[in-house]
Amino acid sequence: MPRILITAFEPYGGWSENSSWLALVEFTKQLIPNANITTRLYPVDFDTVADRLRKDLAADYDFALHLGQAPGAASVKLEAIGLNVGGRSEQRPEEFHRLVEDGPVAYQSALPLAAWSNLLRAEGIPSMVSYHAGSFLCNATLYLSHFFAETMNLKTQSAFVHLPLDYSQTLQQGKELPGMPSALAGRALELVVKQLVKREPVDARELS
Repeated sequence: MPRILITAFEPYGGWSENSSWLALVEFTKQLIPNANITTRLYPVDFDTVADRLRKDLAADYDFALHLGQAPGAASVKLEAIGLNVGGRSEQRPEEFHRLVEDGPVAYQSALPLAAWSNLLRAEGIPSMVSYHAGSFLCNATLYLSHFFAETMNLKTQSAFVHLPLDYSQTLQQGKELPGMPSALAGRALELVVKQLVKREPVDARELS
């Protein structure tokens, strides 16, 4: 039975909810057989997330699935690459910094994102593989998840999933924005986790 860590984020900025957490709540309403799942809710803060992620990953899960909110997205975005760069929206590009001073430039998820995307679309859920998770905390989580697995000699394989806003969030904005019902986003998460459960865990240490 694979052990899976699933993380989501708290609301931030002007948002009263975060679609990643709403989807995770929907997902937990239906327990998946043969899955040992741990969930975490992280604040939107670089230092806190880095510290908590490192401590959580020390449990050496088989898989880590990180969720984030993507305002403006119309589909589930499976993020392939985490870059060693971080910054906040109010900063200028030249003020961005390396997440790990002497770390690799980037990590790419070894999980079958294209196959997952095809599966979701076959189930009527808009989905795509994305190769740029931005430069904020979502990218940082994907990068650091791989970095900690490598430097702490863990077997954990990681992926990051960006989710559209829930319709309740778009209504609060008073303007037209793409969205997806949290129940459908939760269904997408369920399908991905079922694939992880069926997948033979591979020791990430053997891939480096």
